[in-house]
Amino acid sequence: MSVKLGVVMDPIESIVVKKDTTLAMLLAAQRLGWELFYMQQSDLYLDQGSARGIMSPLEVKDDELDWYTLGPESDQSLASLDVILMRKDPPFDMDFVYSTYILEQAQREGCLVVNNPQSLRDCNEKLFATQFPECCPPLIVSSSAAKLKGFYNIHQDVIYKPLDGMGGASIFRIKPNDPNISVVIETLTDNGLHQIMAQKFVPEISNGDKRILVINGVPIDYALARVPASGETRGNLAAGGTGVAQPLSDRDRWIVDQVGPTLVEKGLLFVGLDVIGDYLTEINVTSPTCVREIDKAYGLDIAGELMACIVKQLEK
Repeated sequence: MSVKLGVVMDPIESIVVKKDTTLAMLLAAQRLGWELFYMQQSDLYLDQGSARGIMSPLEVKDDELDWYTLGPESDQSLASLDVILMRKDPPFDMDFVYSTYILEQAQREGCLVVNNPQSLRDCNEKLFATQFPECCPPLIVSSSAAKLKGFYNIHQDVIYKPLDGMGGASIFRIKPNDPNISVVIETLTDNGLHQIMAQKFVPEISNGDKRILVINGVPIDYALARVPASGETRGNLAAGGTGVAQPLSDRDRWIVDQVGPTLVEKGLLFVGLDVIGDYLTEINVTSPTCVREIDKAYGLDIAGELMACIVKQLEK
C-alpha cells in the first residue's frame, strides 16, 4: 500500500535518537516504503478554509550521528497526505489548540490524523483519567485551598500537581505534618486562580510508574516501569527515573479493558496509560513515549504494529 505520511513534531535535529518514539514510528513507516514528510507546528496554516502545510520530504536512519535528511520545502494541501502523525510534545498551550483546529480541517478534507485532533483537545491527560474513577486513586481537582487542604486532612500523604505539566515538573508530595502545604497550594493554584489535582500518594511508586502503551484499544503485552531515583517520588525518566520493562499484570489488563473502548470511540489510536500500583494516574494522548525502551527489552516492533493499525484505518 502506497502511503504518504506527514509528521508534526518538535525540531527533529534535537531529538534523542536512542529513545525517541516518533523516530521509531518514522523508521517503521519508511520500512514499509511509505513517503515521509516533516513539519513543525508553525508550518501548519489555513488558506480560504483549506488546511495546508510547509513540508519537507524526510528520510530517517537509526543512527545517533546522522538520523535524518530533509528535502526541499514545498507548500501543499494537508489533504495531499494520507495520514498525519501529530507528535508535538507538550506544553498543551493555545498554539497547540489552534494546530488541532487546522488538523481537524485536514481530517474533514480526507486525511487521517493520529491522534484525532478533537480528542487531543478534549482529553486533558490528567483529567481524562478521572472519567474512570474505578481505576483511579482517591483524588480531587480544585482551585480552592480549603478543599485541597481538606483532602490532605483526610489522606495525610498527598501528591499535588498542575493539570498541564509533563515530565514530572511541579509535582509536590506533602507528607503528614508538612509545614509547606499552604505555600505549595498557593504556588500551584496561583492563589486560587487555577485548578490543580490532588491525589492520595500511592507508595507502590517505589516499584515504578508503569507506562502501558495501547494501540486502538489493545495493550502492548509489556510496560515500562519508570522507577524513581533514590530520594525521589517521581518516576518520570525526565526526572531521573530508570526504565525497567516488564509484563503487564492482570490489574493492568483490567484497567485497559475499562479504558480501551472509550479510546477507540474517541479515535485515540496510540495512547500511553500511566499506572502506579493498582491505580490509573494519567492517560497520555499527545505524544506518548517509551516505545524504543520496550522494543529493546523484548525484541518488539511496537511502531510497526501502529503502522499496521493505520493501514486498517486507511482501508476503511
